[in-house]
Amino acid sequence: MLMKTSRTRVKICGLTREADVDAAVDAGADAIGLVFYAKSPRSLDIERAAALARRLPPFVTPVGLFVNASPTQINAACAAIPALVLQFHGDETPQDCDLSSRPYLRAARMAPGFDLLDFASQFPNAQAVLLDAHVEGYGGGGKVFDWSLVPSGVTRPLVLSGGLNAANVTDGMLALRPSAVDVSSGVESAKGIKDAEAIRRFCQAVRDADALLSAQAAAGFR
Repeated sequence: MLMKTSRTRVKICGLTREADVDAAVDAGADAIGLVFYAKSPRSLDIERAAALARRLPPFVTPVGLFVNASPTQINAACAAIPALVLQFHGDETPQDCDLSSRPYLRAARMAPGFDLLDFASQFPNAQAVLLDAHVEGYGGGGKVFDWSLVPSGVTRPLVLSGGLNAANVTDGMLALRPSAVDVSSGVESAKGIKDAEAIRRFCQAVRDADALLSAQAAAGFR
């Protein structure tokens, strides 16, 4: 067993309100997700997203979620939010993802038969591959995918997403040892409306799982 040497990062995605940004920061989130996909109920225009991003303290990262967006839209978002990390959820090629020269995450839609090893190898410049459920349309739809579909030996760090909440994130972390976890609907009272207490419970569950993983690793090295 490999000893876990760093804590698991937490991203709270689909934020639309100032109160939700503040709740994520107060709970200890490392990143927030701002959705630039017009078909999403959590979609924001660039001006609104920039206003929310300005509330972030240092070391909390704004992440912009895009689905087959034009370079013009992506560049406008990057100009408005200088620290923006990109997250691609559509059919973007490696060349599309590299075009802006910004750090980025590449989403993988997990389903039986999907070759994650090959997919990850196609995006060597990605900071991480984000694992989400394969549903109709784009995005994971708040659904948990079969974690056993994830093979060992993926060449990029993994971000676990898809139907996570405070009750199941520990199981996901124990199963996959991801570098980060990403939650949206699992901390909501309604679509696009986050629940501060649910965010707090989720972040605490991640910290508790990290403590468990560290204890297990330490026991294995005695």
